[in-house]
Formats: sequence, C-alpha cells, structure tokens
Amino acid sequence: MKEGRKGMERSVDDRYTQWKSLVPVLYDWLANHNLVWPSLSCRWGPQLEQATYKNRQRLYLSEQTDGSVPNTLVIANCEVVKPRVAAAEHISQFNEEARSPFVKKFKTIIHPGEVNRIRELPQNSKIVATHTDSPDVLIWDVEAQPNRHAVLGAADSRPDLILTGHQDNAEFALAMCPTEPYVLSGGKDKSVVLWSIQDHVSALAAEPGSAKSTASGGANSKNASKSGGNGDKPLESPSIGARGKYLGHEDTVEDVQFCPTSAQEFCSVGDDSCLILWDARSGSTPAVKVEKAHNADIHCVDWNPHDVNLILTGSADNSIHMFDRRKLTSDGVGSPIHKFEGHSAAVLCVQWSPDKSSVFGSSAEDGILNIWDHEKIGEKQDYGELKIPNYPPGLFFRHAGHRDKVVDFHWNASDPWTIVSVSDDGESTGGGGTLQIWRMIDLIYRPEEEVLAELDKFKSHIFGCDKSC
Repeated sequence: MKEGRKGMERSVDDRYTQWKSLVPVLYDWLANHNLVWPSLSCRWGPQLEQATYKNRQRLYLSEQTDGSVPNTLVIANCEVVKPRVAAAEHISQFNEEARSPFVKKFKTIIHPGEVNRIRELPQNSKIVATHTDSPDVLIWDVEAQPNRHAVLGAADSRPDLILTGHQDNAEFALAMCPTEPYVLSGGKDKSVVLWSIQDHVSALAAEPGSAKSTASGGANSKNASKSGGNGDKPLESPSIGARGKYLGHEDTVEDVQFCPTSAQEFCSVGDDSCLILWDARSGSTPAVKVEKAHNADIHCVDWNPHDVNLILTGSADNSIHMFDRRKLTSDGVGSPIHKFEGHSAAVLCVQWSPDKSSVFGSSAEDGILNIWDHEKIGEKQDYGELKIPNYPPGLFFRHAGHRDKVVDFHWNASDPWTIVSVSDDGESTGGGGTLQIWRMIDLIYRPEEEVLAELDKFKSHIFGCDKSC
C-alpha cells in the first residue's frame, strides 16, 4: 500500500513538473499563493479599482484551522494583471511555499465554526452567505464587519443575519439568486430551504457603513441567541425563518442553484443521485424529479446563465452530465444530452463561464481543473502529422497546477477568462493548501481565424527580422 502511495505521489509530482515547464506557453498570467490554512471555498467579490496594467478586486476565502486559532472568513485584495501584460518568463518563476505579492489579506472575520462554502449576493457582492457545520446559514456584510485578530480564545464575530429553517446540519449546498435577494440552501435533513433577505438588504442600503445592521424581516424575523464556539457570552444576531421548504430528496442535499432568470425556479442535487427541479409558485413538491441522474452521489450543479435550458451536474462517478430541461428523462431515468468524462476521481465543482455560453469548468479530487466547450463535441481536429493524445470530446484546456483535490474555483465576471482555484494540497506545499489565480493564453480560446491571422502577422515579423540580420 505504501509503495502504491509513493508511486501516486511520484506521478503527481511528474505531472506538476511537466505542467510548470509549460506555464510560459499556456498561460497569459498566473499567481500562486501558498495558504497558511486550508480554504474550502474561494469567490470573487467586487472590483475596486481599474489601473493601466492591473485591476484591484476583492477575493473571499476561508481558513479551516486545527483549533489552535479560530476559523475565519478572509477578505483579501487581489491585484489582477490585465491580459497581455505579464512577461512569460516571470509567471512561471514562483516558489510553491511562498505567498503571492498579488494577494493581500484585507480583513479577517472570526467565523463560528469552519467555513464550508461562501456565496456572494449578485446584486450586492459585499453581502456574503456562509455555510458551516450547523443548520443555519450566516449572512455577513463584509465591508461593515470589524477586522478581527484571530487568536485562541477570541470571541466569534457576530453575523449580520442568521437564516433558520433546517432541522439538521446544512454544510455545502448554498446559492444566492441573480434576480432577487433570495438565498437557497440544502442539508442533511434532505430538504431545500428558501429565504428572502430583501428587508435586510434594504436596511443595509438605508444605513451605509453601519456595522450593527439589523433585519426587519416581517412576521418571521426575531432576535436569535447563538452561542460562540468558545463558550463565551452569546452572540445576538437577528434571524429570519424560511420563506419555503421543499421536500423530495431521499438523502443529503449536496448542491443547489437558482434558475438565472427566475427567483421562483431552482434545482438541487444530492447523495440520492437525483436532480430535482422546483417551482416555488406550484408548491413545495418537485416540479420534475430526475432519478439516477448519475450512478453515484451528485456533488455539484450549475444552471447556464446564457441558455436556461442547460444544467450541469458533477458526481462521485467522476463524470459531468449536461441536461436539457425540456427532456430530462428517458424511460423514467436521467437522460443527459452529453456525458463529459475527463476526470479520474470524484467531481467536486462545475461552473459555466460568464463569458461564453458553451464553455464551463469542472474540478475534481484528481487535482485537475478542466475547461470544456460543448460546441466542440464532434468537431474534427486536423493536427497534421502531430501525435496528439486522445482527449475526451469537448475538453480544450487542463489546468494541472494543483497537486491534490481542487475543492473550489470561480470564474471572474469582471475579467471573464480569469479563474481563481483552491486545492487541499498542504502536505506537498508545506502549508495549508494552494490558491491559484490564472488565465490561459487567449490564442487557445479566441476564434481560429482571428488567431491564424495574428500568427500570420507574427510570422511575417519574424521573417522580416531574419532578413535584416
């Protein structure tokens, strides 16, 4: 068994060494940041500033500690270098055990329990929701929250709002609505729960900069007493109950997602291998239930923001399925319009590109983050005499910069081909894991005729230099 483990580590190291040698060729920009503690989630916040060569943007992370210091929600400032600015020889010259100069911690919030998931409110990305190992969803106004020093014994920060409604821990399934200030969650109680935080968001807008925001959530709003994780005096945070509770899963709900055009429609996936579509206008039972959407637990789901008929699911069966909601099943079981098989371990995260409707990313326990384009399926590729490995249909880029499971990633809507990804590879990096911010070279994803025209100009330039030498 030890020999097998050593062999696996060798192959991961070999893969990583090969990847690092190709960084100057494949990437327009890359920043590698060694974390002190593992982060289970990474999300882009608002863009703060635009400059000539780079933009400054908020980045939300977490610190999952061993108990020697508190767990935290981290607000960082990130310098995002603009396309075609970074020199190729510089981006590959990083030390795996060092912090990146492009990522600076701005604020620390002491979180009651470890942060399993972070989601930002699309209408106001300074409002974030977090999941921990409890039934509640916590809402934070990250700009108004005071900066805290995370030392042993420090009291937990006080959430701006607590969302109640689950009967058991809700640890991962979390989404915020693109059209209304609604929050969606799923948990071990097999339920999907919906809240509106409209009143809370309105109160924050009325009192900008107030660190003691309160929610006036109507009849179901009340003050809830929540004890801090260290047994200190209780935290007093306003709380609101659920707007709706939806039952149809037979096991833990692992992920949820809103329809991009409707706050009333959403979907969920779980350990029962089911994909369920819901419509809040027609009651609390499933609108459509897709049995056997995969052959194992389903970990993640995403709904295409450009084409609302397309839904992606990722599973412990190592595959990603793409469903068309107009024809979800065949003979009573899930009937995806395509299966993407390019991972060798459980898929943990799927996300559509904010820029191109046919492109999406997937990350997995194999340490790989794949970028796919479903429009490329069936395209004949002419490589001449080059011997190219037989890649799965639709796959056009593999990010192999992580050396263990890639637990989360997020496309940057302000800079659409820039991705932040985080992995739990602390053992191989001498830290708590690795955060990478990266952008593939644009010759890979731009239209072929555009790229060929540019390379043709470059060829003329090279030949011109040869003649003048």
